[in-house]
Amino acid sequence: MSAPKIGVLALQGDAREHLRRIDDCGATAVPVRREAELEAVDALILPGGESTTMSKLLNRFELMDPLRVRIRSGLPVYGSCAGMILLADRILDAPPDQETIGGMDMTVRRNAFGRQVESFENEVPIPAVGQPSFAAVFIRAPWVEQAGPSVEVLGRVSGGAADGKVVAVRQGALLATSFHPELTDDGRIHAFFVDMVRG
Repeated sequence: MSAPKIGVLALQGDAREHLRRIDDCGATAVPVRREAELEAVDALILPGGESTTMSKLLNRFELMDPLRVRIRSGLPVYGSCAGMILLADRILDAPPDQETIGGMDMTVRRNAFGRQVESFENEVPIPAVGQPSFAAVFIRAPWVEQAGPSVEVLGRVSGGAADGKVVAVRQGALLATSFHPELTDDGRIHAFFVDMVRG
C-alpha cells in the first residue's frame, strides 16, 4: 500500500494540522464526517479537541457504532489527546454519560495534567520513533493510569511532577498519545502511524 488513504475525524478539534502531517508522509489525507467517508479510508486519526463533545458528535453523526465495528475488524486508528480518551476502554474523571469508542485495554485519566493554562512541553523518549526524544506538547492532556497486558507502552514523561506517567501506547493496529505531535515540526509520530497502516 504505497499511498494509503488516511481519514481524520473532522467533527471537532484540530483536524487540519493532522491532514497536513499525513500529506507530508506521502499518504492521502481526507476529512471524515460521514459513514460513507469512514468506509472509504484505510485508517483514521482521532484528533485532539474536547472528548465529551466529540463523543456526542460521533453519536449525532451516526459514526460511533460504525467506527467500533471497523476497529474490531482491524482498522488502524491513531488518537491524540482527546483521541486517546476516545480509544480507551475505561476513563476516569469523566461525566457519567461520556461514551468512548473503546478498543484499547487501558484506563485513561482526563485532564490529568491540569487546565489549559497549565499546558506545557516535555521531552518524551519514544524509542519506537528513534532519537532524539520527542518534544511533546501537552494541552489539558490525559495520561494512561493503567494499561492492560496487550498494551505496549511507547513513551513516558521524563522528569517533573508527572515523571514516569504513560503518554504514548500501542495495541495492535491502535496507537494513542496524550500529546499533540501535529503542533510540532516533528513528523515522526505520523510517519510511524503511516508505516503501521502500510504494514
